Amino acid sequence: MWTQVSALLLPLACCLWSAEAQTANRQSIWNNPIQFQTKAKDQCTMTITGQGDYTRLRLMCQSRQRSYWCEYVGQPHTCGSYNKNPRHYFVQMMWGLRKLHNACLGPRQIKPHMCRKAGDESQMVFSTGSFSRTSPEAPTRAKPAAQPAGPQPQPTRPDSARQPKAKPTARTNSQPLTPPVESNAKRLAQQYCWRSLRGICSYFIGLVRKN
Repeated sequence: MWTQVSALLLPLACCLWSAEAQTANRQSIWNNPIQFQTKAKDQCTMTITGQGDYTRLRLMCQSRQRSYWCEYVGQPHTCGSYNKNPRHYFVQMMWGLRKLHNACLGPRQIKPHMCRKAGDESQMVFSTGSFSRTSPEAPTRAKPAAQPAGPQPQPTRPDSARQPKAKPTARTNSQPLTPPVESNAKRLAQQYCWRSLRGICSYFIGLVRKN
């Protein structure tokens, strides 16, 4: 009889112990904030609170020069790995946030590696903060504006093309026109010889002119 009762109580005790361990682990998240230091030496504290089905993470950071805060909201309990070790879920978040100069300028949606196979509802989503998130953590350098292209140089023509071509000059005949000897002989024969003898006169006059 006692053996049968012990066999029934043993599984029940294991279940109660597991539930108590998870409750204690969850309480350690609520009661023991996670502290870390950013790349800019800001001292930050992660405080986790539960509001119904949603879990709220409040991140507060402070240094000598500044102080800021922000909040993330999500349903990490939809991830089976979170229910086994909820503190490690936020520790993995902290590993990424501590690499930043400003811990509140991290990604808007954060899903730790342990819940990478879970649905998107298991991730923590940025809700609000003490400043605007218009500027990214690592601003990219603006590309220099392209300068307008200057006027293209016109191709220069050779000097030979610029010089006007010389106009050809008409050749003039410099040789004087001299009347033939026979025309003068005929003219003299008409003046001094009878008509019937003009042919003979012009012939002899021509001989005389040639000599």
